Amino acid sequence: MSHHAPLILDIAGTELTAVDRQRLAHPLTGGIILFGRNWHSRSQLTALCADIKAVRQDLLICVDHEGGRVQRFRTDGFTHLPPMRALGELWMKDAKSVSGEFHRGSGALAAMDAATACGYVLASELRACGVDFSFTPVLDLDHGESGVIGDRAFHRDPRVVTALAKSLMHGLLLAGMANCGKHFPGHGFVKADSHVDIPVDKRSLKAVLNDCTLPYSWLSTTLSSVMPAHVIYPKVDALPAGFSPRWLQDILRGQLHFNGAIFSDDLSMAGARRIQGREVSFAQAAIAALNAGCDLVLLCNQSLAQAPDQGRALDDMLDELTEGLLKNRWQASDASEQRRQSLLPTHSPLAWDALMTHPAYVRALDLLP
Repeated sequence: MSHHAPLILDIAGTELTAVDRQRLAHPLTGGIILFGRNWHSRSQLTALCADIKAVRQDLLICVDHEGGRVQRFRTDGFTHLPPMRALGELWMKDAKSVSGEFHRGSGALAAMDAATACGYVLASELRACGVDFSFTPVLDLDHGESGVIGDRAFHRDPRVVTALAKSLMHGLLLAGMANCGKHFPGHGFVKADSHVDIPVDKRSLKAVLNDCTLPYSWLSTTLSSVMPAHVIYPKVDALPAGFSPRWLQDILRGQLHFNGAIFSDDLSMAGARRIQGREVSFAQAAIAALNAGCDLVLLCNQSLAQAPDQGRALDDMLDELTEGLLKNRWQASDASEQRRQSLLPTHSPLAWDALMTHPAYVRALDLLP
């Protein structure tokens, strides 16, 4: 039996409880996702991350930290990063050069440099506190339809999205952080919010592949991980993309040659636990996602006291996953575990005080839009 650890879970507070430690030590737990409620200060976050690593050094500490309105840590020195749309807007501004000459495309080049600076600031600040990984960048196209995506998207043009995302990923990489393109194959075209509903995108496969999915094919060498959308594309498959072998195995892995890690989106979202009209348990949803081609599954906000069963869902899920593994309801794979491990940073970060005077960081701050 492989030792693949697919579950990314969360905790309720700003420090680990005995129950948290027990869950994190479980062999099927592969990481933790942090939220605003887990933040009080930099020193507290740094201590929390060190505590998590003391449970198991290989746990992946993740956060949704994109910039704009999706940024979990905003105080005590963390830079307020712009929404990605600000980079797309900079791209569209052609500027005069120092000598007063007009350079076509200079806005685009300035935006690419600014995107790299954003990635570098984002990753180096998180890593200075012990966080390994952020679910960024958003590769959704800005169709002007989706309230949940909105200014989180770089641009409407997939070429602009690709160039800016690649620049942002370069910045992440300079600080030793992997990346996550989301939400495959594209969440920008639908109005509904998948946190509360299952959006349906009625376009044909060809229409999606020739537009929203282009950044994924153009970034196949650069993407370290992908998160699929909780969206149903009925002309392609009746299942939401994150539960669809057609989307994940045939299209993302097969046609687009993506070899990195695939995360499920949060299994506690309303869109996640109705599979073909049937309510399923968290563990059944996780097993369905893993069997469809996900390497890692997220279960968020089930550790909270106000969660329906005060966190028991997490314990039940770990028990059910263990049972599912033993009964071969899903096959744990060495390749999936290698993909999870590949998201862990490979070099030590700069500590916060050293980072503050580091020339690359100081320059990056100047370049933010």
